[in-house]
Amino acid sequence: MPAVEFTFRDGERVIRFAPGALAEAPGLIDAQGLGGYALLTTERALAGAPAALREGAAAVLAVPSGSVPEAAAAVRGDVGARPLVALGGGRVVDAAKAIAAAEGLRCAAIPTTLAGSSFTPFHRMPAGIERYRFLRPALAVCDPALMSSAPMPGLAATAMNAFAHAVESLYGPGANPVSEGAALRAAALISEALRAEPPQAEGLALGAVLGGWAIGSAGLAVHHGLCQAIVRTVGTPHAETNAVVLPHSVAFMATRAPAVIGRLARALSATGDDGAAAVAQLAALAGPRTLSELGVAGRDADRIAAAALDHPAVANTPGGVPEADLRDLLGAAL
Repeated sequence: MPAVEFTFRDGERVIRFAPGALAEAPGLIDAQGLGGYALLTTERALAGAPAALREGAAAVLAVPSGSVPEAAAAVRGDVGARPLVALGGGRVVDAAKAIAAAEGLRCAAIPTTLAGSSFTPFHRMPAGIERYRFLRPALAVCDPALMSSAPMPGLAATAMNAFAHAVESLYGPGANPVSEGAALRAAALISEALRAEPPQAEGLALGAVLGGWAIGSAGLAVHHGLCQAIVRTVGTPHAETNAVVLPHSVAFMATRAPAVIGRLARALSATGDDGAAAVAQLAALAGPRTLSELGVAGRDADRIAAAALDHPAVANTPGGVPEADLRDLLGAAL
């Protein structure tokens, strides 16, 4: 695809997408009034950061591994009243959003994966904080090469996570023609880019931006409710869990929202409008095809189902999701 470069001003935030955008980050951060920031990152991400980005930080904080609430709580006290800049994957960006929401601060995101966190207001809060506040980054700096830098099959897994954002936004509680247009374009881009040899970074990154933006508008439903329950209950990897479950979620929703799933299938040029089969072919590039391969056992089903039923996203699903249907969906993915 031809090189894509744009600056999207969406309300209070700016999304900058361009090859080499990482080098622009210091200037973009200053232009958004985020100077004197605390840089939340990882050792690996920091190693490839421009010197100006490191030097512009009033504090550089390494986000520890683990769940977002605990990771955010671990560095929250060192942030002070500074704006935050997150350089990393979804966990790092979500930790920055969590701290910013808890402290009434602003944040920016420089994603190093295809996760949608940089474009949505969804996140968890730091451990110990009960009051919830939605927050989305005021700035997202999107460099296609950086976002798509993971090797295969990990790249395919994070791409399927982005693909899931596009899919879920087709039937989420706030679904609308604008988010649907972005979602269908995202699905087509990711499908084409992931099938290329080697995978095409710009298409994957642009698809991730569009899918993340779409789900930020339309909201979450059963797929994300179930996947988040699996990850939090059993500890499976986030991207791979989405990749395994997504074909089954699409098949499940084909009877609940047939019109939009049909449009998804056509966007993917699926034979006979079989969207689930087309998604399964893509998901196979991520490696594992069942939850069992990720360490989920049948004995975990009760805990997962209970956690999913408590997730507010499940109730957002068209037609509702009774426990029996949820268990069938989980069983199909096992």
